Amino acid sequence: MKESSERTIVSRRQGLRTILGLGAGLLVHRGGFLAWSADQDTARDEANQLTVRVARPFDAETPVREFTSFLTPTHHFFVRSHFGPPSPEMIGESQWKLHVGGAIERSNVFTMKSLRQFEPVTITAVLQCSGNGRAYHRPRVPGVQWERGAVGNAQWTGVRLRDVLQAAGVRAEARHVMFQGADRPVVTAVPLFVRSIPLKKALHPDTLLAYEMNGRPLPLLHGAPLRVITPGWMAESCIKWLTHIEVREDEASGYFMQTAYRVPVKSEHTDTGVTDNETAPVEVMPVKSLIASPENGQSLKVGPVTIQGVAWAGETRIAKVEISVDEGNTWQPTHLVGDDRLYAWRQWRCLWQATVQDTCTIVCRATDECGDVQPAASSWNPSGFLWNGWDRVTVHVHP
Repeated sequence: MKESSERTIVSRRQGLRTILGLGAGLLVHRGGFLAWSADQDTARDEANQLTVRVARPFDAETPVREFTSFLTPTHHFFVRSHFGPPSPEMIGESQWKLHVGGAIERSNVFTMKSLRQFEPVTITAVLQCSGNGRAYHRPRVPGVQWERGAVGNAQWTGVRLRDVLQAAGVRAEARHVMFQGADRPVVTAVPLFVRSIPLKKALHPDTLLAYEMNGRPLPLLHGAPLRVITPGWMAESCIKWLTHIEVREDEASGYFMQTAYRVPVKSEHTDTGVTDNETAPVEVMPVKSLIASPENGQSLKVGPVTIQGVAWAGETRIAKVEISVDEGNTWQPTHLVGDDRLYAWRQWRCLWQATVQDTCTIVCRATDECGDVQPAASSWNPSGFLWNGWDRVTVHVHP
């Protein structure tokens, strides 16, 4: 616990050095400036609410204690990108354009004004980095060492991707839809962050091109002015700063589709590595739950303790959440509370009678409506993706 606390303190200091001390809340980036979404005092507060994993580009996760509400406030929402945002002048609404091409009948260029002519849709959905929980895989794997907080639940408003594609006229040979944003690597030799999704997911009525988050325009760090939202899928498909859509016969080529963000079809790990080289793109989120309260390392008094958290299950709903204080030998049911919406997380709560005056570990597991149960530990993969092992917090019970 001491090591974790020290890491958090150092991370916050790194975040503050990155965000503050640069005039009126501006963040230096590749020789230019990225406008922070508020003034310096608010930026300081936001930095204190996130645990910075990488200072540049700014990758930061939400402390799990913030997950006691149904919606994750935008300024508490985790931040992830490979290259950092483009400069604000590149994506201002007055000059921004969305290019739609490929296997379509009519190539189109949309402005934000023309996009807003389509029917607006609002969906509440979990967004989660594929590497959330990577730090818990054993053996360890390289990459950003996300722990528990590279996830959040937000309200997204935009237009259906299906409506935009239908306006362009999808041809019969189309099978995939590729996205590209305005962000660029510092070194031109680094490949662009380009991803594609199957046409079936692109045409689903809940897949959005979002321009609002929690009822307000998308902030720069979260993809302004437009990003993709693929509800129930991991966030690597939710391309930020969207500028290009290409309808294709095949998956997108390139590193971030054909090499990165893939997992073994058969996960069998040996001392020499994974024995099966066949991989598939990361897509649907597995069933998962987290304990938001009490916090890890917290001291509790003997007696009743309220345990609460959240659970989600990709493209289906949560059926139940259970807790255990004996490493899964026995389980206690919890109460599902609050809103129950497809793609959103479900809040849960239970009352635990703390009787043993000692250190105790609380674990939780969720089960979805399809019967899939959160495992004690996730199958290992070389990228550390899709961790959904039992969440656990250790508490100290005293008189």
